[in-house]
Amino acid sequence: MSNETKQSHGLLVVLSAPSGCGKTSIVERLLIRHPDWVRSVSATTRSPRVGEDHGFHYLFYCRDEFEKMKADSEFLEWAEIYGNFYGTPKKFVTDQVDQGKVVILTIDVQGTRQVKEMWDRKRPMVSIFIIPPSIKALRERLAGRNTESPEEIEKRIQVAQDEVKAATLYDKTIINQVLDQAVLEVEEIILNALNQRSQK
Repeated sequence: MSNETKQSHGLLVVLSAPSGCGKTSIVERLLIRHPDWVRSVSATTRSPRVGEDHGFHYLFYCRDEFEKMKADSEFLEWAEIYGNFYGTPKKFVTDQVDQGKVVILTIDVQGTRQVKEMWDRKRPMVSIFIIPPSIKALRERLAGRNTESPEEIEKRIQVAQDEVKAATLYDKTIINQVLDQAVLEVEEIILNALNQRSQK
């Protein structure tokens, strides 16, 4: 396990991947390796599930609160999914980056487009897209989770194929064939971005 990264400049890391490509596992391992790195907490209008805490898993807001924040441009990105709003509060991310923290934000392609438009270019940012080694491997991973029906898996495969076409939107692309290797590759991209920033 590496030591905590010391740096004078923070960094926003935007991480995207089709469902089933391992982005959650990658982030969890990165945060174990670097306890000083931070995962961005999303805001949502959906009700908390059992075991979910406000401020840790999500920031839970009523619809009116979320709508006001949206109107006041307080989100880096937001979307409506299955009738509920989800968004990334801008102030939390910018405050953490300004304090020298690495902030990891896991969002979809649509969200990344919004962040690229909203993000202050004076603050450093790197975007990384995780892809499966093949559609066949992705289908096997989704089936192995036993959480979706065959029809839902095929829908996710179709979405994944569309998302992969948008990989050029990102600074770097990683193939997650072996999880441990993918973690090291993402880590190297982040550390290189920090080093480049500190040398400027």
